Amino acid sequence: MARSSTAARTQVLITGFGPFPGVPVNATMRLVPMLAEAMPRAFPDVVCDHMLLATEWQTAPDRVAEAIRDNGAPDLVLHFGVSSRARGFEIETRARNACQMSPDAAGALPAGPHLAPDGQIFLPATLPVAHIVSRLRARGIAAFASRDAGAYLCNAVLYRSLQTQGAHGVGRLGFVHIPASLAKPGGANRGRTGACPLTWAQALAGGLEIVAASLGRPAPRL
Repeated sequence: MARSSTAARTQVLITGFGPFPGVPVNATMRLVPMLAEAMPRAFPDVVCDHMLLATEWQTAPDRVAEAIRDNGAPDLVLHFGVSSRARGFEIETRARNACQMSPDAAGALPAGPHLAPDGQIFLPATLPVAHIVSRLRARGIAAFASRDAGAYLCNAVLYRSLQTQGAHGVGRLGFVHIPASLAKPGGANRGRTGACPLTWAQALAGGLEIVAASLGRPAPRL
């Protein structure tokens, strides 16, 4: 986990993922470090920690829970992942207590069909989703509210994070999917099914806008 050197009152944790089967290059591997580098300029009073998670059933949720505890209840925890179905920024509204039987980056399967056998079926994200979508669209950036975070590692990390949030008093917490095609060869806005709905410039600007909206701040001026 990398931490900025800027002393501040507000703490933010941003995460992304490494490769996984079918996605040899994960767009969040580039986006999350870009956001972390831009954060001190956009929000000088914010301490931003960032980390890239191994796309593994056991490791990723455990690392996130540990990071939330170690950061002393951050004001904002923002996870990023990729989806082949993303139409732009997909802001997730909830996590589901379910696992699909798909191998992770290490070839392992989840322990069972549920993330927490005795857990709630759904846990609501705590981001201001409608507000975020409205602000992104006002900037001409494709954005949508999503009720389905899937049943793979993105959903697993969100579910575990929300469980940890409830126990440790974290501020706002949520998950954002971006198009997997953003990282496809041949250009930032070309994908398997045609043009990616986001460019890299929009991905960076949109990510910073999501942070600002989640913290109740105006759009950053870079």
